Amino acid sequence: MSHIINCLVENKPGVLARIVGLISGRGYNIDTLNVAPTANPTVSKMTIVVPGDARVIEQVTRQLAKQVDVIEVVNMTGIRHIERELILIHLKTDRRNNHNAIIKFVSQFNAQVIDIQRNSVVVEMVGDQEEVFTFLDSLNACQIEIGGISRTGVIAVGCKEETCSKG
Repeated sequence: MSHIINCLVENKPGVLARIVGLISGRGYNIDTLNVAPTANPTVSKMTIVVPGDARVIEQVTRQLAKQVDVIEVVNMTGIRHIERELILIHLKTDRRNNHNAIIKFVSQFNAQVIDIQRNSVVVEMVGDQEEVFTFLDSLNACQIEIGGISRTGVIAVGCKEETCSKG
């Protein structure tokens, strides 16, 4: 199972390298990593997706919390949150998968065509991890050729309102 961990860290050189080193140095993998400044330019938010069981995640979060430059660590898994990932996909077109067919297909996933060229389209899709995997699997199942893909990795924010949908 993958776990989403949010960390607030001091926005200064070397912090990212130390945190990645801490996780990888213990033999754990990082599925996705996203880092950006917060409203306070001296603080950045890191969203790290790490696979593992509860023991692994507990150890990772404890070790992260011990770091001098780490302000806060929250395991988002199991708490109310909203998560999203942005993907940009360059799709090749041909006689079978022409522009119109691809536009119709991707619209089923609330994806947007953001560029159309003679032999390709570029699509933007935003969703939670499950929606992104489903979209990519569907592209492969329909034999739509992917010419390139760029993903942001997961970002997540906790919410307290009862109307917040988990994931």
